Order: sequence, then structure tokens, then C-alpha cells
Amino acid sequence: MLHSIDSDNIVRGKAMTDAIQSCVHCGFCLPTCPTYQVLGQEMDSPRGRIFLMKEVLEGKLSAEQAQPHIDRCLGCLACETSCPSGVRYGELISPYRASHSGNSDVGGRVRRWLASITLPYPRRFRMAMRAGKLGRRLLPLVPKALKPMVQMVPVALPKSEALPERSPAIGRRRGRVALLAGCAQQILQPDINAAAIRVLTGNGVEVVVPKRQGCCGALSWHVGDEKRAKKFAINNLNAFPDDVDAIVTTAAGCGSGLHDYPLILDGGQHEAAARQFAHRVVDVSRYLIDIGIQSQPSIPSPLRVAYHDACHLAHAQRIRSEPRELLSMISGVELCEIADRETCCGSAGTYNIDQPAIAMELGLRKARRIEESQCRLVAMGNIGCMVQIEKYLQEIGLKIPVLHTIQVFDRAMRGSLSL
Repeated sequence: MLHSIDSDNIVRGKAMTDAIQSCVHCGFCLPTCPTYQVLGQEMDSPRGRIFLMKEVLEGKLSAEQAQPHIDRCLGCLACETSCPSGVRYGELISPYRASHSGNSDVGGRVRRWLASITLPYPRRFRMAMRAGKLGRRLLPLVPKALKPMVQMVPVALPKSEALPERSPAIGRRRGRVALLAGCAQQILQPDINAAAIRVLTGNGVEVVVPKRQGCCGALSWHVGDEKRAKKFAINNLNAFPDDVDAIVTTAAGCGSGLHDYPLILDGGQHEAAARQFAHRVVDVSRYLIDIGIQSQPSIPSPLRVAYHDACHLAHAQRIRSEPRELLSMISGVELCEIADRETCCGSAGTYNIDQPAIAMELGLRKARRIEESQCRLVAMGNIGCMVQIEKYLQEIGLKIPVLHTIQVFDRAMRGSLSL
């Protein structure tokens, strides 16, 4: 009996019980799990972690004993894709972390705390990035625990511009959507949202950007900060209008986080609203393919483009073909695949600062697979992946541009896709 699951409704009993009992320990998840690939340890695989969580929930093992292995899970959900039994691992790992949160490493706890008070808040995050740029210049003096964060700070930040609250459709209006602006993305790559608005409006879609929206809560949810995740979720339920066809996202992690609102708010007064909200959430690539592109752009010279599958698009939202279709619509683009294309790059929210050694190994592996593709540009649908992959491409000496899928399409539309 899973005693902790039934006590005081601390965790989502049925979802967690179903996930544990569905696992038949067949091992199909092992070769697809990034941490198992790197570490080769049973307890650092989905099958091993399910066993550990079951033992903790049954009172046979202390949470502290299991914690290091739980901490090392990226939450990439590649195991869900490969599982023949349909185990909903995501419905187990995040609620488990919510009831047994905490990083086993002191430095990790410090980094996670700093991330929690800066990343979800764009103004604070920009200030943190400015401090990080100073830290890069003084890296030998930076405390060891903070070096993984400082090393992820980009050399330069683009100028940010406020997004218009409403952007009318160009020509006949074919739809109306609300856009999730995101947090870190607004600071690191504000052009992604601007590009999304240009492509959407250029295809007859009115775009509204709700002023009261905030962080999606995914970062908090994935590290077990349930209270903060609920706060963010409820805020967005109230901030987004009902009179839109869809809530469009441009970041895989954010989109997945919004889809998790029914789980985050399970059993409470907001559960029904959370389900209705999640039902309207869609990635920008899927929305555009669903409504149909009105005019297909072209580029003057052939360009070999590789597409990287962000985990929370490919595994969590099952979106694989739509970004590829969008890129393939650009006349002159030769789309190529990356070996091990659905293996995590090591970004995974705050993972590359929580577990820097494993994240570095995965980042280098991904960079080498991109190099092998012989592409001249790499596209993807998640800001975290973009930062991680750009860093490790630079580490191996490659100057391959890293762009969001919607940026590639937007630049092709405007005749400015050049290297």
C-alpha cells in the first residue's frame, strides 16, 4: 500500500498510483533516458526512480536516500515516448517532488533559490544577467556554488521592447489568439515573440498579449515548489481572456507547463477552469499548420537547416511534424535530421545549473550531433534549448546560428534569412 499517497491528500493519489502500478520494469526506458546514458546506473533511470519513489511512498526508504537520484532526473519525458505500458511518468515525478522537494546538494539549493527569485520575473532576471556579466569577468572570484549560473550568462543581451497588447490581423481575420510572453525569453530572445506576432498577423490572426499574465509556473512545478506553481497558474487563469480561439506558446517548456495546470490545481476550486484553460493551449507551430499558411516564403540561396526536438514539444506535447512542416514550407530550405534527435540537450529548465556536470555532457553530445549533420543553421522551439545548444556549439568551436523555428519562418517571410 502506498501510505503517503493516501495521507491528507498531500500528493495526487490516483495519478501517482497509476503511474507506479503501470510500470512493469521492462527496461525499454533505459536507452532513451539521458541520465542513464551518461551515468549507466539503474537508480538513475526512470525504472529505477519509480522503484525509489514507490519505496519512499510506502515508508520503506527515506526520502533523503532517494533524493540524489530524483534530483538527477531531467523531467524530459523521453521515457513516456518509449514506454510500451503507457506509464505517465510526468504525473509521478512532479507531484512526488512537490511532496518531497529539496536538492540534496547545498550548492544546488542555493542556485535553485536564486533561480526561483529571478527567472520568473523579467525585470529581476535582467538585473541578474547584468550581475552575471560582471561575474563572468571575475569568474575566479565567484563562489564555486554560483559558477554554473555565471557560466550560462550570455556575453550580450538584446534590447528588449514591450509587446503591443493587440496586434490586428493583416487582411481578412481568420483567428484571434492570446500569446504567452514567457519570462526569460523576453530578456534573452525578445525577437521570438515579435517574430511570432509578425507571422501570425501576416496569416490573418489577431494577437493579444494580456498585461496581467506572468510566469507559467513550469520551473517551480518541475523542482517541487508547488505553492509558487499554483500561484502562477491561478494568476494566468485570471489574466487570459476567454474570447480567443487559442492560447499560443512559443516555448516548449512553457507550453508543457500550461498543459500541466489541471495536475497542478488538481482537486481544488480551480481544477475545472484549469482543464478548460489547458485545452486551449497550443504551440505556435501547430496552430499555424492547423489554420494553414497563406503564403509560402522563399530564400534566394539553398540553406541546410537542422531541427532539434525540444523535449517538452516532442515528448510532453507530442509535437514533432508541425515545426518540420513549417520549415519545409520555405522554398530553398533543405531540412536535415540530427542523430539522437529526441535526446535531451541538458537544459531542462534549471537543470543546467542544478546538475552542471551532466548538463555539460549532454550539451556537448548534442553539439557534436549537430556538427555531424553538416547544417548551416539549427532551429528549435524552446528558449532553454537555444541557450544551452548555443553555448556548447561555441565550446566545440562551431559558429552555427541558433534560431527559433518561428524566427526562421519570419525571416524568410521578410527576406532577411541570411548567414
